[in-house]
Amino acid sequence: MTELTYPQVGATRQGPLPAGYHHLRHRVRLPDGCFASAARAVLTWRLHRAAGVAMRTAAPRADVGVRVTPGLGVGPLRLWGPTEVVWVADEPDRAGFGYGTLPGHPEIGEEAFLVRRDGDAVLFEVVAFSRPAHWYVRAAGPATRAFQRAYAWWLGRTLRRLCAAG
Repeated sequence: MTELTYPQVGATRQGPLPAGYHHLRHRVRLPDGCFASAARAVLTWRLHRAAGVAMRTAAPRADVGVRVTPGLGVGPLRLWGPTEVVWVADEPDRAGFGYGTLPGHPEIGEEAFLVRRDGDAVLFEVVAFSRPAHWYVRAAGPATRAFQRAYAWWLGRTLRRLCAAG
């Protein structure tokens, strides 16, 4: 069995995020009343696929130990990053998952996608810690972090659209 590439497994669920990594926290408010549909979209990969991310996995939904390889980009320029789901929340007011990097991923770290109900508000949050695993990610420097922020923003926008569509 391939091991995760970092020791701080689950830090996106419990916090604090570990030192020595770049941190990302992006939060967006979703339409009121869409918690159930947003949670389902996150847990079943629908959010990622609707955002244009190819998701290689045999599992219909996130569960601890599930291997999933997201692919970003187009055609031969698609960059694949093998991951494993390390935690899942499927609770009345909190749903989502975190996955950690496996060997072959361009980065080292963990990323989480979480929908939660806070009173009447429904919030979606992306939390991540990462650092480059390969020279080409190091060479990209700040562009990598800008891409991560844009990706989190795009996921939030996509989930808002999915919620609005029902």
